[in-house]
Amino acid sequence: MAGTVVLGIESSCDETGAGLVRDGRLLGQALASSMEEHARFGGVVPEIAARAHLEAFTPVVREALDRAGLRPADVGAVAVTTGPGLSGALQVGLAGAKTLAHSLGVPLYGVHHLAGHVAADTLEHGPLPDPCVVLIVSGGHTSLLLVRDLARDPVVHLGDTLDDAAGECFDKAARLFGLPYPGGPAIDRVAREGDPGAVAFPRPLTGPRDDPYAFSFSGLKTAAARWAERYRARGERPPLADGAASLQEAVADVLTRKAVAACREHGVGTLVVVGGVAANSRVRALAEERCRAAGIALRVPPLRLCTDNGAMIAAVGDLLVRAGAAPAPLDLSVDPSAPLEYAALHPVGRAAPALV
Repeated sequence: MAGTVVLGIESSCDETGAGLVRDGRLLGQALASSMEEHARFGGVVPEIAARAHLEAFTPVVREALDRAGLRPADVGAVAVTTGPGLSGALQVGLAGAKTLAHSLGVPLYGVHHLAGHVAADTLEHGPLPDPCVVLIVSGGHTSLLLVRDLARDPVVHLGDTLDDAAGECFDKAARLFGLPYPGGPAIDRVAREGDPGAVAFPRPLTGPRDDPYAFSFSGLKTAAARWAERYRARGERPPLADGAASLQEAVADVLTRKAVAACREHGVGTLVVVGGVAANSRVRALAEERCRAAGIALRVPPLRLCTDNGAMIAAVGDLLVRAGAAPAPLDLSVDPSAPLEYAALHPVGRAAPALV
């Protein structure tokens, strides 16, 4: 229903987010991250993430409401990430969202995390063109999608990652290079001083016989490891700026080459690039360059909406509410490995086995 304020809750990984959206417009949002707590381990620790969500949930919701100038009573629906993600982290967000929805007497919607990334762009650029090609690039996901009406229609997968996603490649390569976690921003910073053509890193799955829209970054990660090891075996320090720039160039080349090819093959005039890796400066620049050359409109959300946040979940909830979608059932649960089929994700918990 038009005019409904939707509160979105995101807790799939290491960031607790809350956002408020009404009729496609972002009213306010807040975010808390436990990234620093995970940095010394070189990656996200699920137990630490879940505890951090528990501590941050109420303050983040309050801050989002304050920034929007709203009261809890102004909320007309609650949307929450129900998958994919870390099981314990998702459970914390869902429990909080259920409590809010029940206490306010408003409907609850389960949302697919990746649909949230897609919808994030609508908060900056308005409704998505029907159809559009969407490239999702994040820490654990790399996918090319054909999207029509996000709230009503199934999402068509043109290609997905077969092993390491682009974000995983950056994180693992950064660790091998001795750079801090998270790896993507670290590599982006170091790469600014390097030569992107210095190292001939491979471009995985770009041969004529390969799946044109599948992704594989495990081999690229291994190539980066071997490159660094060759220097260290000689007692030398690898030229990290050149290595980071060359690795970043290889990732951006593969992502944008396949995305533009998908637009051309399917006759689609708009490419939308979303997800945490969409914040990478070279991915954004090369996507803009290639889309301009191909006559394709490019949409990329601002940096604050690329990484995980509650606003993107509220954006999906807003689309579902305005489309008249049915709310989630009372026994809504989480699905940590849910594939992206529809924007709404309403898995239900299994009943406990009867005692004999």
